[in-house]
Amino acid sequence: MKLAIIKYNAGNIQSVSFALERLGVDFTITDNAEEITKADKVLFPGVGEASTTMGYLHDKKLDQLIVNLKQPVLGICLGMQLMCRHSEENNTNCLGIFDEEVKQFIPLGDMKVPHMGWNTLTLSNSWIDKAAENQYAYFVHSYYVPVNQYTSAITDYITPFSAAMHRDNFYAAQFHPEKSARAGELVLKSFLNL
Repeated sequence: MKLAIIKYNAGNIQSVSFALERLGVDFTITDNAEEITKADKVLFPGVGEASTTMGYLHDKKLDQLIVNLKQPVLGICLGMQLMCRHSEENNTNCLGIFDEEVKQFIPLGDMKVPHMGWNTLTLSNSWIDKAAENQYAYFVHSYYVPVNQYTSAITDYITPFSAAMHRDNFYAAQFHPEKSARAGELVLKSFLNL
């Protein structure tokens, strides 16, 4: 299997690489359109700010490449948010794969923003292995996607939100599977076994 990790100006590619190496998966980190298009599966990870990242994707023509991919694609954290239609973060138009609005958390009582740390997954008509139900995953984010028709896992922090989504050949996780111990391994294996 050929796996491509999309290389762009967003963090966490190194930790994703380490997680895949632990699973014994061969991969290429690339922004080359031909390599990405020819891969069997594609990872679209990310940590960063929405508008700057969308600008970079547009400049490199990666935005159109991503939305037209036909193989399974997994967006992680910022990658998931950028797969949505729009983000409240700097009023950013995103890729539109999921017709959803990314919202900013509003702090509530002692629940601070960003949502940072471990929280459980509740699977909902999910592509993720059932063994991940109620497992703890690692989150770091200030923006979230509300629960919607594409939601395949839910986490509750301030409000219930989409911890994972799925539409056609596009899959997404708000948490960091590469930092989520058993739950993360199950998520990555679920994607790799599609």
